[in-house]
Amino acid sequence: MIPIVTPEEMAAIDAAAPEPVEELIERAGAALARTALDTLGGGYGRRVTVLAGKGNNGADGRAGAERLRRRGVRVAVVDANDAPNSLPAAHLAIDAAYGTGLRQPYSPPSPVPLLDHPNRAAPILAADIPSGVNGLTGEVVGEPWIADQTVTFGALKPGLILHPGAQHCGQVTVASIGLDVSSARTHLVAADDVSAWLPVRPAEAHKWQSACWVIAGSPGMTGAAHLAATAALRGGSGYVRLSTPGLEAAGLLAGPAAPIEAVGFPLSADDWAAAVDAADLNRFKAMLVGPGLGRQPHTLQAVRDLAAKSPLPLVIDGDGLCAFGPDTPEVLSQRTAPTVLTPHDGEYRILTGTAPGPDRFAAARSLSAATGALVLLKGPTTVIAHPGGEAVAVTSGDARLATAGTGDVLAGLICGLLSAGTDPLKAAAAAAWLHGRAAAARPPAAMAASDLLLALPEVWKGAVRQAAVR
Repeated sequence: MIPIVTPEEMAAIDAAAPEPVEELIERAGAALARTALDTLGGGYGRRVTVLAGKGNNGADGRAGAERLRRRGVRVAVVDANDAPNSLPAAHLAIDAAYGTGLRQPYSPPSPVPLLDHPNRAAPILAADIPSGVNGLTGEVVGEPWIADQTVTFGALKPGLILHPGAQHCGQVTVASIGLDVSSARTHLVAADDVSAWLPVRPAEAHKWQSACWVIAGSPGMTGAAHLAATAALRGGSGYVRLSTPGLEAAGLLAGPAAPIEAVGFPLSADDWAAAVDAADLNRFKAMLVGPGLGRQPHTLQAVRDLAAKSPLPLVIDGDGLCAFGPDTPEVLSQRTAPTVLTPHDGEYRILTGTAPGPDRFAAARSLSAATGALVLLKGPTTVIAHPGGEAVAVTSGDARLATAGTGDVLAGLICGLLSAGTDPLKAAAAAAWLHGRAAAARPPAAMAASDLLLALPEVWKGAVRQAAVR
């Protein structure tokens, strides 16, 4: 996983470094110059304009400029505090005006004209973070340049991967400059991580070793249940029991095109939690409750009763989250097995009474610490927080996932991975990564949630193949 540190944490890491700050600046400048030369395809005959501020970010830019001069690049360094609106034309512009600590709105000069093509803007390389992007939250203050590339130093910063800041960064590269970032408690999930986390069935496996129970849907609203149950199978479960309270056995597994490959188990519409509690729970390894379940008072009470009593790892999603509110910590504190909550922003507000706020890592950690549950906070960047304080981010998804039913697929995937014995944090992170990659494998428009189910086997296969090559 790739470390992520806040600007405050990065300042402490810088201060603890045995090397003087001048040496760190030289290393950052060298990394910036290397990337610039790669982008330019060489040095001689090339021109670069550097917009440099007065702090360490500007010093990084000036150090990079000096190294570029040594390689034959003609460099113009412009003071960001006194910059004209029109900057010298160049083959590349370097944004080293302000770093992660900027708090006030910033509007830079007009983009640097591309040399020999004055009607086009030169590509932009940002030093550490595009000036005007909040390093902690990704909020954009002012009208910053949109970088084509960003070279960040030592570790990622939250603002590079949280939106809308992430949209201003282009391709992000982490340059090692010798800093010790081992104290980071936040990480970005990479493909290598997921390939190492995916469960492998032993030769002597049988279906009950990775069985899960999905309680989802409602009469007339079975789509969510079918998506979740099938996703659990795609996520590694060998046996899925599907129950939709109030729906008879004949209607449980009837899909729109083909029967659902799960085992139906009818539950009454009322007090179904008691029937679940009395069933053979010892045969199951995980449970999912909530997608499409409905929000009738007796249903929400049954979800609360189930959460308090179930001894299984439990994923609570969709309508199931609406059973909770400000007393969520008290209800979930009765649980002895892992719990995974999967709220989007509106469900987060239901659980806490407030919106997540711009610092999404802090928001997820706060709810996780209060409830003792793992919290997967959905958004353009998915943030997953563990009650112990560890957090990870997943950026594999995109706007294709803003489609009804995709959350049901994600919840089912998590449950399937849990049933296969995957650690809860890794299960949630791997599910989110697979979910995003499955969306990326589909066309950019006209995608339905069920398309993810078709793409998942190939995405999983690709991750396993990558693990085998390592």
